[in-house]
Amino acid sequence: MAVIVVTDSSSTLPSDVVAQNNIRVVPLHVLHNGNDLREGVDEIPSAVWRSNGVSTAGASPEELREVFDKAVRDSGGDGVVGIFLSRKLSSTWEAAHQAASDIGSAVRVVDSRAAAFSLAFVVQAAAVAANRGATRDEVYDTVVDAANRTSSFVYVNQLDNLRRGGRIGAASALLGTALAIKPVLQLEDGALGIREKTRTATKAINRLIDISVETARQKEHVSIAVQHLEAEDRARDVLARVTARLEGFHATYITDLGAVLGVHLGPGAISVSMFARREF
Repeated sequence: MAVIVVTDSSSTLPSDVVAQNNIRVVPLHVLHNGNDLREGVDEIPSAVWRSNGVSTAGASPEELREVFDKAVRDSGGDGVVGIFLSRKLSSTWEAAHQAASDIGSAVRVVDSRAAAFSLAFVVQAAAVAANRGATRDEVYDTVVDAANRTSSFVYVNQLDNLRRGGRIGAASALLGTALAIKPVLQLEDGALGIREKTRTATKAINRLIDISVETARQKEHVSIAVQHLEAEDRARDVLARVTARLEGFHATYITDLGAVLGVHLGPGAISVSMFARREF
């Protein structure tokens, strides 16, 4: 048996990666007009993230406890490591910590300080370590190290969703600005902050690309993921322009941001996540 890795649906891990590595994914929630929709389980129409009557919720302690209990049994005594969306962006880490405390020392919970595919990179690093026979504490240490090797930047096409969602932390200064502002945000120490403020989408995308290239050049064996919400063509263009300026990189990914992050970032958002690869 091996240590079992548990994460939340905001990681947007590809289904084949989840299956191959026996990763357990706990759904986060989109709350819309009285309906509780589970990300990755229930169908969530795109109209949801355009609605004023929408919010999100983390996984509950009860949901996490149920997953942890089963994972502990399935691990055959090797234990469980839970890796979740930054606690500065979601209540899920707190709920997971509570659930793990109820179960005991078989479960260790990590605040990834990450989001989107940066979280996916960290989870994959943990799964590789677990599959190689690492102990629960060694997998935990792998996660802490891997989290320090991620970088994330986000272009936000419109500020409405950020205003409604209240998840922008240090970027709250944007709330007093005109909606015409096209910001590039940076995930730093688990919180979203302002990296650039521009007046046009073209300038913002150009800065997103420049910043991503500068950051990637500081990493070795870098993997790059570009995610989007209803902007696949732009996402592919961003990835092509970033990689064209790099001498080498390990792997690239294109995927959507998912419903929960989509509710907060809004249509047209583009995220670039990077990871300095060691494990995979």
